[in-house]
Amino acid sequence: MEKLKKILTAVLMLAATYISACDACKSQQPEITKDLTHGVGPESDWDWFIVGIVILITLVAFYYTVKYLVQPGEKSKDHIKHSFLQ
Repeated sequence: MEKLKKILTAVLMLAATYISACDACKSQQPEITKDLTHGVGPESDWDWFIVGIVILITLVAFYYTVKYLVQPGEKSKDHIKHSFLQ
């Protein structure tokens, strides 16, 4: 368990350097995404609209994923999950 903690810590520390934006990219980004991403920021209002739609789709998909994992709602005795569980 201790070895796993050390490996996980090392991976997260290395990932943190790649996740945050470099200094050159920070100067090109708008204030809201300054520390989050590399490259040039959104160039028009349509870019922000597209980002908003993608965020909305992601949140809806995440909601339904959690909902159906926690309580799938299948009550039929001949459902395939019962043959797998037995």
